[in-house]
Amino acid sequence: MSFLQELLSSLEAKARQNGVFVSRQSGREESGLARLESACDTLMHHGGEASRILIARQALSAYRTLDTEQQRAFFHLLADQYAADPAAIHAAYARYRETEDNTALQALGSACEPRRQSLFRRLNQCPGGTYELVQMRSDLLAMLKDHPELAPLDADFAHLFASWFNRGFLMLEAIDWNTSAAVLEKVIRYEAVHAIHDWNDLRQRLDPGDRRCYAFFHPATGDEPLIFVEVALCRGIPDNIQSILESDEHVAPEDADTAVFYSISNCQAGLKGISFGNFLIKQVVEELQRELPQLENFVTLSPVPGLRKWLDQTRSEGGLPGSSDVLERLEAEDWLDDKASRSKMASDVTALAAHYLLDARRRGAPADPVARFHLGNGARLHRINWPGDTSAKGRQQSHGVMVNYLYEPGRIEQNHEAFSREGTIACSSEVRRAAKQGQQRFTRSRDKA
Repeated sequence: MSFLQELLSSLEAKARQNGVFVSRQSGREESGLARLESACDTLMHHGGEASRILIARQALSAYRTLDTEQQRAFFHLLADQYAADPAAIHAAYARYRETEDNTALQALGSACEPRRQSLFRRLNQCPGGTYELVQMRSDLLAMLKDHPELAPLDADFAHLFASWFNRGFLMLEAIDWNTSAAVLEKVIRYEAVHAIHDWNDLRQRLDPGDRRCYAFFHPATGDEPLIFVEVALCRGIPDNIQSILESDEHVAPEDADTAVFYSISNCQAGLKGISFGNFLIKQVVEELQRELPQLENFVTLSPVPGLRKWLDQTRSEGGLPGSSDVLERLEAEDWLDDKASRSKMASDVTALAAHYLLDARRRGAPADPVARFHLGNGARLHRINWPGDTSAKGRQQSHGVMVNYLYEPGRIEQNHEAFSREGTIACSSEVRRAAKQGQQRFTRSRDKA
């Protein structure tokens, strides 16, 4: 890579002498946006491969100088001026209607492809271009809520990234305390479930013999992880996260019977919607089975990030009658230090959580995003744990509820197919009974009313 960078720098200097690069106008340096627009236009119309690589490099460098307003102007330029040509589409469609052969169909497909996809491919030729484009999409995603007219541009990014980041290009690597500091710093930065507070905290997650961490990398993004999972080896299935993150007790790997996936973090916002987690978990299960064949259980200890918001919203809309007492006690948080109070509340809290996980829907799928992820990957909803996370974050998002999703290697595909086709949730009888209790107790009062 160093040699290639030096070669590109040499070619860039020569290119500047020969006028290949965008010049300055009237003795004044152009704005970053003007340089970017000019470079993109040049990239689409002129030069051989070497020149294109250099111009792509210049374009991406110019993009990095833009502020938010200039980024938005550039995205609108891509959406408007780099769309497909309507005249070319009509002409190609007319030819296809006449012949209805494969050649005409291929020409029609090419005509329908927006020009910006070709631009992105040419920008991607530059070393580091793939990661730069991922960052560019991250900027775009931040604008979509206020500028939905840019959604077709995002669809083009997603279409290309689905190919560029397909499973065949992903590399699974184990991360431990001896991994390079550059990668370890990124693990600290990207951890999205249970914050890593400092290097000592990170060492507690990586260095003991009963801890593992695995990540997917891509050849084009260097030491930037795409997603990583943290694993604890245990005896039995744990029911709270503090026993993993705060305990000094450890298990010899050969004595463990359970692998617990307790944190899964996507690292690149610009790759939203590109699925890595399902491949990661399945491959990590295979790796662990090879290393430790005595392992019997592969489970998660997962948050329920949508629970408290759903409870508050449903109650405000007049739903969940009869739940006021338990919800008030949850919000008061007296249960944190009162074991007797927890014992009295446990059945009701579990019933509410089970009712949410099995019955609450968003566009036909489970409302909770973590549930959608694991159930869609073929896991089984195994057990609801309360209190499972007594941290401030755990109490804020789910009143301390956590869930074990069980990955059974022999049933993953069957569960995945049932969930994908019919929306069937693989679930333990214990959780299903709790959900039924929640339905009966917290909906019948409303029915009577």
